[in-house]
Amino acid sequence: MSLGLRELTPAGCHAVLEEARFGHLACCKDGQPYVVPIYFSYKDGVAYCFSMPGRKVEWMRENDRVCLQVDRRVGKGWTSVIAEGKFEEFPDTELWRSERLHAWEILQKHPDWWEVGSLSPKEVPIFAESPHIFFGILVRTLSGRAAFAID
Repeated sequence: MSLGLRELTPAGCHAVLEEARFGHLACCKDGQPYVVPIYFSYKDGVAYCFSMPGRKVEWMRENDRVCLQVDRRVGKGWTSVIAEGKFEEFPDTELWRSERLHAWEILQKHPDWWEVGSLSPKEVPIFAESPHIFFGILVRTLSGRAAFAID
């Protein structure tokens, strides 16, 4: 058995992102790339995410150009989608309230959506306001491929 390869249509790429919950987020600062695993929910061209403060958020605030990669394996085949886009933070302010609530609404449809985003490898100080960060990846370009078994 061997594998064949095909390009995904834009609709196929959107479908993969809508079904996925987990991917890898890439950001870059001063020419240095940084890739992290991330949970997200995708709807209407935006990948909604939740995080605690840290390196990825700091870097995306400085350089809003990001990339989300999602893959899935089916038997011996696989599908991969690359979404290039722009980081947009939804701060806990009145101006961003509706977008922040929308992100929460989309994310909370999945069980334990907050769990990984709320973990920290070290103690987090107590803040007067929530340190939790909601953000979106506004997708600008999509590409994808699928490998499938050929008998």
